[in-house]
Amino acid sequence: MTYAPPYPHPHSPVRRWWQHPALIIVALVVLPPAGIALAWVSRWNQAQKIIATVLAGLWFLAPFLGDPPKKTQADAKPAPQAAAAANIPAATTAPSQSAPPSYVGKVLKDAKAMAHAAGYDATSHDASPDNAGQWDDDNWKVCFQTQADHPVGKTPTLDFGVVRNEAPCPAKDGDPLPYPKMPKVVTLTFSNASETLKPIGLKAIEPQSAYTDVTLPATVDDWTVCFQDPAEGKEFKAPKTETARLAVAAPGTACPTAEHTKLHPDPVAPKDSDDSGNSSSGGSSSGGSGGSVYYKNCTAVRAAGADPIRRNDPGYGRHLDRDGDGVGCE
Repeated sequence: MTYAPPYPHPHSPVRRWWQHPALIIVALVVLPPAGIALAWVSRWNQAQKIIATVLAGLWFLAPFLGDPPKKTQADAKPAPQAAAAANIPAATTAPSQSAPPSYVGKVLKDAKAMAHAAGYDATSHDASPDNAGQWDDDNWKVCFQTQADHPVGKTPTLDFGVVRNEAPCPAKDGDPLPYPKMPKVVTLTFSNASETLKPIGLKAIEPQSAYTDVTLPATVDDWTVCFQDPAEGKEFKAPKTETARLAVAAPGTACPTAEHTKLHPDPVAPKDSDDSGNSSSGGSSSGGSGGSVYYKNCTAVRAAGADPIRRNDPGYGRHLDRDGDGVGCE
């Protein structure tokens, strides 16, 4: 009896899903060991199984059968011989670790974080002679960076020389800090003096009148500096908190010989005679002598031992009391 397709012969074995040719071929390419195992339980004939095994085995072993890289003539030399040929000691031929990135100029907190991310541990020390501790890393900046002599464990360690954020870096680690100093700006115009002081980074540069009876206009750029405070050579350790005060005189007006001077002084009181016929001169008589007293400035008041001088005291004048509180030459 014959059976027409698609009905299989009643005595032919049933093909399992793992015996499907397409599955076996994919396994031979993707996972050769599994593909070879499936090929040998398939319904393929002996020759097909052998061919599949050989091809899959070659495919599987191909990456491991490549030719090893050829050594160059220099690489083939023994290490001591190669080192001798290069005229360097054999111990120095080992590759050294690349230099770490530079963190100079960065805030200490950020420098430590970046160093840790790059595989380094980090320590810090005061780069000035003060040897202060760094309790808050946000307040310090890195001036110097070296490899630490004593690393933390086996981790390479960087040692940061630091100063406070507002301080300048020293020329060398451990040197005194080069704080800016007040230059001489007397005889300069206020504009030029301001430009000279600008690099210091002061909180403010304020003009004041060199004469107590002269009011400054809105702009004094071309006025001449007669006196300066702070004095020349004063060191600024915190310039952002300091104010420079410059006493100026108008163009064409000479500077006074002393501070707190009037351009147009009050007239001197006339000399008076007492009952005995003696005269009392201004600036030397006391209130109890019956004569009037006049002091040109606070220097005269102090010379007479009358400082501080109060509103009802003999010789008191508004020119001696700059703040108008009733007490002069304080």
